[in-house]
Amino acid sequence: MKRLFLFFGVNILVVAGVSILINVLGIGRVLAGAGLQYTPLLVMCFIWGMAGSLISLMLSKMMAKWMMGVQLVTDLGPHKKLVNTVHRLARRAGLTEMPEVGIYQDDVLNAFATGPSRNNSLVAVSSGLMNSMSDEEIEGVLGHEVAHIANGDMVTMALVQGVVNAFVLFFSRIVAFFITQAMRNNDDRNDRPNPFVQMLLVFVLDILFGILATPIVAWFSRYREYRADRGGADLAGKEKMIAALHALSRAHPALEAKTVEADPNFRSMQISSKEGFMKLMSTHPPIAERIAVLEKGIIR
Repeated sequence: MKRLFLFFGVNILVVAGVSILINVLGIGRVLAGAGLQYTPLLVMCFIWGMAGSLISLMLSKMMAKWMMGVQLVTDLGPHKKLVNTVHRLARRAGLTEMPEVGIYQDDVLNAFATGPSRNNSLVAVSSGLMNSMSDEEIEGVLGHEVAHIANGDMVTMALVQGVVNAFVLFFSRIVAFFITQAMRNNDDRNDRPNPFVQMLLVFVLDILFGILATPIVAWFSRYREYRADRGGADLAGKEKMIAALHALSRAHPALEAKTVEADPNFRSMQISSKEGFMKLMSTHPPIAERIAVLEKGIIR
C-alpha cells in the first residue's frame, strides 16, 4: 500500500498543484471569458499536464532519496558486491552511465529503480531484502530493476502520466464550466460565475478525475512489470528471476494470486470479480501470474 499511495498520491498532488496555479494565474478564466474555447483549453491542459509530470520525473531521484531515506553505497565499502552486481548488469544491458546504488532501512522486501533518464538513475534496495534473500535471488531482483532503467520505463511512465493529467485537467474544466452555467439563473446569464466557486469545483473535479484515471496508468505499470521480468531474466538468468519472484511471494503472501487458471496468457489480462477493483488499481500483477508468464515466455 505504501508504494501504491506514493505513486498515485504524489501524482494527484501534482495535478491539484497545477490546478491551483492555473487558477491563481487566471489562465482558466481568460480561456472561458468569451465562452468555453476547447482548442486553447486543450493546448493549455496538455502543456501544464506534461509539465507537471516531467517536473515529477526530474525530481524523482531526489525525492526517492528523501522520502525513503536512501543511503548511497559504493564499491569501496561493505556493500561492494551489491554495487558490482548492479554495475555488471547495467553494462550487460548496454547502459553507458552506471546507476547510483543505495540501501534504505525497511524490513519489507522491496527494491525500486528511479531517475529522469537511463544515464541518471538510482537502484535502491531495502535492508530487509538484503538480509533475507540469497545472492541469486538478489541478482534476479537487481536484474529486474536494471531492466526498468534500460527500457526507459521512468520516462515512458512520465509521458503516459502527463497525457492522462492533460485530459484530467481538460475534462474537469469542461464539466466545471457546464455545472456553473447550470447553477446560474436565467437573469444572470451575462454575469461571470463566482470565481471562488469555480476554483473549488475545478479543484474537486481534478482530484476526482485523477482518481478515476489511475487504472489507465496502473495498467501500463503492470505491463512494464512483465517487460522488466523478461529483461531481468535476460540479464540475470531466468532461474534467478523466477527464484526472486518466489522469494517475494513467500515474503508477501497477499501479493500471490491464489490460482493461475487454465491459460495464463489470458488469465494475466483478466480481472476477477472478487479482486477486480484492487487489480485495476494495482501497479504490479500478482506474482503467480508473473511467474507463469515468465516460465511460458508469453510476453514478447
